[in-house]
Amino acid sequence: MKIAQNISLKPYNTFGIDCNAKRFIQVTSLFELQELLKTEKDLFLLSGGSNMLLTKDIEQELVVQLNIKGISIDRENEQNVHLTVNAGENWHDFVLWCIEQNYGGLENLSLIPGFVGTCPIQNIGAYGVEVKDRITRVETVEIASGKRVYFSNEECEFGYRNSVFKNALKGRYIITAVTFELSKNKHQLHTKYGAINEELKRKNIEVPTIKDISDAVIAIRQSKLPDPSEIGNSGSFFKNPVISTTHFQELQNEFPEIPSYPISDTEVKVPAGWLIEQAGFKGKRFGACGVHHKQALVLVNYGNATGKEVFALAQEIKKAIKNKFSIALEIEVNII
Repeated sequence: MKIAQNISLKPYNTFGIDCNAKRFIQVTSLFELQELLKTEKDLFLLSGGSNMLLTKDIEQELVVQLNIKGISIDRENEQNVHLTVNAGENWHDFVLWCIEQNYGGLENLSLIPGFVGTCPIQNIGAYGVEVKDRITRVETVEIASGKRVYFSNEECEFGYRNSVFKNALKGRYIITAVTFELSKNKHQLHTKYGAINEELKRKNIEVPTIKDISDAVIAIRQSKLPDPSEIGNSGSFFKNPVISTTHFQELQNEFPEIPSYPISDTEVKVPAGWLIEQAGFKGKRFGACGVHHKQALVLVNYGNATGKEVFALAQEIKKAIKNKFSIALEIEVNII
């Protein structure tokens, strides 16, 4: 292992923000990570760089990119398979591999950028599915001791785009692998989202397979979301807010067309993208950054934006949504 000096992080974050790392290292094995922790404790962990906005150079911490690869089958029976996947595996590539093996459960999460190691932190989700429903165990290394520590699904304290690793345990553990339980047959398909049904109908598919679901999700995401390799972005920048049914009914009186997804008898989820579009931000450019013209939930870097400029735009959007709808938008992306 060799620590590099003064490395640009532009290739390592999907927003394409050109910040500098004073010290940088790639780790490719659990052994290397544990050896590194014997001498280094002040770390800035970098995975796929898909859920962060860099607003400054990283000068104090050692930037560590986890690039640990590998997929293994722990156990299986006729119905299910348990896979342990190392943190450095590309998430979308892993989902496609599962579909090739006819392992079901993650197909709705196709084309989400990032690495496997970050999926539990954010509890990634899309089109009615959250990754927490398939995670059985998260393997970590404790930074202070260098020891391996395992967390059950319950111990991860998963919530909407949330987990214990974003809260009480933030900065204390490094996720090195994730174990998933997936189906091998009689797959439970999630097609309740209208966009998926529309795409399946367009293709004249009445009895979809998990590959059909994945293909539909990929087509939908490609039609709405920009490719980070073409224009810098981090996918959904804001969480979809959950509000009380009373609040929603008040908004519905003023905005009859407001979409919603019931959460319970007392709570409703409202699409943040719709709110942002109604506030007039969709497709607008603000210097070197802006709001994507197809999906208002996505903030983009047109090439030379700084993280501070993108963050300032996010704050303007939050202020506008608060004034117009009395809803406090929450940023989904990690602000560094």
